[in-house]
Amino acid sequence: MKILNLYAGIGGNRKLWGNNHEITAVEYDPEIAKIYNDFFPQDKIIVDDAHQYLLKNYKYYDFIWSSPPCPTHSKIRQCGVYSGQYDAKYPEMDLYQQIILLKYFNKGFYVIENVIPYYKPLIPPSIELHRHYFWSNFPIEKKYFKDDRKHNDIKTNDSIYGFELKNYDYKEKKNYYGIW
Repeated sequence: MKILNLYAGIGGNRKLWGNNHEITAVEYDPEIAKIYNDFFPQDKIIVDDAHQYLLKNYKYYDFIWSSPPCPTHSKIRQCGVYSGQYDAKYPEMDLYQQIILLKYFNKGFYVIENVIPYYKPLIPPSIELHRHYFWSNFPIEKKYFKDDRKHNDIKTNDSIYGFELKNYDYKEKKNYYGIW
């Protein structure tokens, strides 16, 4: 299967896909792309804008996974605005642009993931799993699992997700694992 992995991070979702596929990963941050490449050297890694790459290349893949950045959609943003911690921002519409593009033009399979937003979603999701919505063109089984993540504890997350990151400078990275 030819798979496109957008906003790849270091390959958190990719880790579950096995090695029997031809995978292209798109990551904007070159440092994070290098770490992805260290973990998955058999994949093709592209350092580019995932949103634009999708628009130009969606028709060349059997399966597309996209997890656009979520900070402008999150409930954390809303709470932070109310508390004075963050400024209000317009929600990034890349999420909905991708859902519409893939729903109406893509002939392969796709999944687009994002956090449950602070507003009613403009396009109803296919499924809600834990703190996330998923839009897809095939059924996704609802599963329950324990969320053991410690949001600022890289050492604990390394053991939970099976990535050894002690040799990488990760202090400033926000979505390091690319998981979900």
